[in-house]
Amino acid sequence: MSSTLQVLTTGRPEAVGQPQRPRWRGRLQGSDTTWAIAFIVPYVAVFFAFVVYPVVFGLWMGSEPSLYDLLFSDPLYLTTAVNTLLFVAIGVNVKMFLAFLLSGFFMSRSRWVRSLLAVYLLPWALPAVVVFTSIHFMLVTQWGLLDSLWRAVTGEDGPLFLVSQWTAMGANIVSYIWKWMPFWTLIFLAGRMSIPQDIYEAAEIDGATGYRRLIYVTFPLLANVYLICTLLSTIWTLGDFPTVYFVSSGAPARATDVLATYGFHEAFDFGYPNLGVAAMMSALPVLIPLVIILMRRIRATGVQL
Repeated sequence: MSSTLQVLTTGRPEAVGQPQRPRWRGRLQGSDTTWAIAFIVPYVAVFFAFVVYPVVFGLWMGSEPSLYDLLFSDPLYLTTAVNTLLFVAIGVNVKMFLAFLLSGFFMSRSRWVRSLLAVYLLPWALPAVVVFTSIHFMLVTQWGLLDSLWRAVTGEDGPLFLVSQWTAMGANIVSYIWKWMPFWTLIFLAGRMSIPQDIYEAAEIDGATGYRRLIYVTFPLLANVYLICTLLSTIWTLGDFPTVYFVSSGAPARATDVLATYGFHEAFDFGYPNLGVAAMMSALPVLIPLVIILMRRIRATGVQL
């Protein structure tokens, strides 16, 4: 057995039986029960007012089958559904892959790398409205910053990023990745820092250096974290609203809308709130299995290395 396998084997304690639930030493009595109820009641009231009621009311609004007949007969909805799948699939996977690679770069202890990490985290720290609105004004028609710079340098008109569907969609995806990649890089950086150094030393003895250490040591140890982060990010991105709304605003002619912006326009711009809710509920056949897989994965692995 190689030294790397020996370290990996000895570094993980074997599970012995099922974990036992802690036993209560005694029941609450007297004033303890009163104080417990006093603290629980406000939480329960807030939970029902801001979680249970909105969810139940939304399900009721989108429960009519005729809404989905109207929704599926709209050609724009099919385009929106495809845009949502592309936005989630490309945005999430590219973001996670690059975040995982960059987390290795930021493991360096040099001062300039730490300073660069602080600058790198700024897009995530800034409000989404500020970030995406700034990008919108950089790309908007011939008066945008990039098109104006293009004309000043070449003397010709720029590509007009938000006029073409594919360049506008690409702008949405790139903006999403740029905004949220620092957050997941920080998550993977914390995961890398929790890996014992003796595992890397054993791997170096076995000849696993450079990219081999990344493939055969780092990635297997962070595989559970990577999968769970990807599932969680996919669930969040399915309902992402500010990226498309503020970057491209659905341009050109709502050809880059996703389900969140489509439902917003139907509910508030055209006065069909039930149809807007139905548009978001149409993602439940994809969202519910993802949530189930995520919860089972967390329960099975415990998100541990």
